[in-house]
Amino acid sequence: MKNSIIRNLILLIILYSLALGQNSANEPGGRNQNQLESTLEHYRDSGDSLKLAAAEFLISNMNGHAYAVFALKDSAGNVVPFDATTFTDFDTLEAAFDSLEEKYGTLDFKRDTLIYDTSAITDGYLITHIEESFRTWRECPWARDYSFEDFCEYILPYRGSNEPLELWRDYFRDKYRDLKTRMVDSMSALEAAAFINADVRSWFGFDRRYYYHPTDQGLAEMLKSGLGRCEDMTNISTYALRANGLGVTSDYTPYWANAGNNHAWNVLVLPDSRAIPFMGAEADPGKYALNWKAAKVYRKMFSKQKNNLVFRERKQEKIPGWLAGENYKDVTAAYGPVADFAVRLDKPAPDSIDIAYICVFNSGEWKPIDWGKIEDDNVTFKNMATGVVYIPGLYVNEKMETWGFPLILERDGTIRYLEVAEVAKIDVVLDAITVIKPDLSTDGVRTAGLVAGSEYELFYWQAGWQSLGKTPARDSLATFPGVPAGALYRLLGADLDDEERIFTYENGRQVWW
Repeated sequence: MKNSIIRNLILLIILYSLALGQNSANEPGGRNQNQLESTLEHYRDSGDSLKLAAAEFLISNMNGHAYAVFALKDSAGNVVPFDATTFTDFDTLEAAFDSLEEKYGTLDFKRDTLIYDTSAITDGYLITHIEESFRTWRECPWARDYSFEDFCEYILPYRGSNEPLELWRDYFRDKYRDLKTRMVDSMSALEAAAFINADVRSWFGFDRRYYYHPTDQGLAEMLKSGLGRCEDMTNISTYALRANGLGVTSDYTPYWANAGNNHAWNVLVLPDSRAIPFMGAEADPGKYALNWKAAKVYRKMFSKQKNNLVFRERKQEKIPGWLAGENYKDVTAAYGPVADFAVRLDKPAPDSIDIAYICVFNSGEWKPIDWGKIEDDNVTFKNMATGVVYIPGLYVNEKMETWGFPLILERDGTIRYLEVAEVAKIDVVLDAITVIKPDLSTDGVRTAGLVAGSEYELFYWQAGWQSLGKTPARDSLATFPGVPAGALYRLLGADLDDEERIFTYENGRQVWW
């Protein structure tokens, strides 16, 4: 259960804001129309057409942005009090959580309160943010070359995720008011960003306890705690950089392709539109690399992205999870080789479905990361990272179902299907399994040798995971005779954590995916 709750929380934390945009035109509570109109009227009266355009940008794209509060709940929906910040370390926290589950049964964090910006924001709040944004854009030497479009998307927005609305620009502008006097090149946005992020890193850091604190922290809480998870880390650096006229947002992968969980990190957008990844409070621009394989990378945008599936004509109204969001765009090609590929579904889709999804294997499940339109049982998926195992799927009765064979998108863009060769049988000798590897701001996997005497079970994929039986390891090796060749496999031990990775068996060895 421990690993399950952490996986669910990381997913909840990083992806929840991306799904808020679904049906945002029907937000409950309505719009705080008087406050929004007052903001627009203020800038109409001011005669500053750019500030008016900036206000219109924020207000026209505000639907779907919100502050989300989460609470720990039992299976009946009752709130169970739990404050992760009261524990001195992660192990103590997990022990306390286990005790709560023994008492109340399975617990999970669920959304408790959702406060949409359109109903809560005030004219004073908006005007203050707009004025401070323009001040830094016009005064900071490294900011003057940003286009108005990039200014609106990457400097002007007042929030990073689903944190509480707070005024943070004054604090960070004052904190770094002498920045340009300490720089070698006062025109360099890259140098300014690295300086600020290095300073943030000196007083704010990652702490796994905040996996159990799914409500995003605001500035006041982060200044008090000095700790957080990846969303907090990206947010606090976003505040610090935007407050000083630097374009920044967050990129993310919804699901790692060769590990469990997912991850979000910052990206510095330079005036020449180059985008440089970094990890807020952890690694500076130009010195950050992803630890695991991202099959898809998306960028959080404040504006609505009209190419997203939610805006497309389709037969199905329901869209799985975060893919229903309005405010993200595909930037996978910026992170490595990509290719378009077409697959033919192994059986016709229901008449009511004309959208297929492409999935990666993540934390024990096939999870969707992109979509394509079905045409005569064929689907093309675009800008997919190469060197990854995928499987197509359909969203049937609000559940993802695999709909075809697993495949490898090779590094040269060709496809290798992992179809079971029922006639060809091989003896498989295995020497490793994968387990969770805790990391700084994301968890991954590592290989571990088999334990002599421990029992292991081998599975292969054929329209689901099919067991090939169990066997104890001898001399740290597990041998399985008569295994169907050419399949996708997964080895499980007695202590399951759902992070056991898939592999192929090639030239007598395991190749991990």
